[in-house]
Amino acid sequence: MNAPQLVERVRGGDRRALARAITLVENGAEELRPIMAGLAPHTGRARVVGFTGSPGVGKSTTTNAVVRAVRAQGKSVAVLAVDPSSPFTGGALLGDRVRMQEHATDPGVYIRSMANRGHLGGLSWATPHALRVLDAAGFDVILVETVGVGQSEVDIARHADTTVVLSAPGMGDAVQAAKAGVLEVADVLTINKADRDGAKSTLRELRQMIAMKDRADEEWKPQIVMTVASQDEGVGELWERVEQHFAHLEASGELAERRRARARDEVEAIVVELLRSRMGGVGADGGLDTLAGEVAAGDRDPYTAADLLLKELGADPIP
Repeated sequence: MNAPQLVERVRGGDRRALARAITLVENGAEELRPIMAGLAPHTGRARVVGFTGSPGVGKSTTTNAVVRAVRAQGKSVAVLAVDPSSPFTGGALLGDRVRMQEHATDPGVYIRSMANRGHLGGLSWATPHALRVLDAAGFDVILVETVGVGQSEVDIARHADTTVVLSAPGMGDAVQAAKAGVLEVADVLTINKADRDGAKSTLRELRQMIAMKDRADEEWKPQIVMTVASQDEGVGELWERVEQHFAHLEASGELAERRRARARDEVEAIVVELLRSRMGGVGADGGLDTLAGEVAAGDRDPYTAADLLLKELGADPIP
């Protein structure tokens, strides 16, 4: 398939074409430019919902249950599940896809696992491009499940319209788990495994955190939902809260702003990656490795080294 053929088949929802396009995205293939150019006019329709939280809170189980809720409304749904890569082999188990096998034969569901390939932040570098492919394929809803994250890995908020942060009782102090960046990006907070001891305590702590963070000028306050995703308890309410948040985004105009910010970050990431690849190819006299050696030896300061590298790349020096 050439690029125009692949674009046409992706738009038609062809599963093999979808798989091929996302593989090209992951590999950063040369064909990516014409493919993205062809898909661009057909994007911007899908609702993107991110699910994040620490390992073991039930992200895959919750995502799986939400797929059922979305399909019950007659909407098509794609799942992008990001799994951690091995720091030694670079491989990934892609186990999240295994947990969603009940949807494998549903023509209205598409599930794709991606390795994060060492990328920090809970996602893969290729995630925004993969989202564009799935959006252009006509899916109504795209669910993105991150790898297990800590307190500062909040990349999902830059790529999703609505971010759901999951926690669970018995997994440490809820305030510790949800503080800092993770709480800041939550549009909906979910206490999964709410049938366990300590669920009410976790709820109380999260409410306190929201109250401490609460500002009078905020139109949307993070909602808290109690779920037992393995038994489909509370999942309907969770999806209802997600839909309420999306309606708020549309009514307030924040949806357009979030999507502009998402596009800005995507363009910036491409520029940075291109510059990084070019830095490795500059001449030996001003090469990055040579300059790094001079800085390490104290023969040159890092700003002067950066100026020389920028000169090699044809850019203006640092002001």
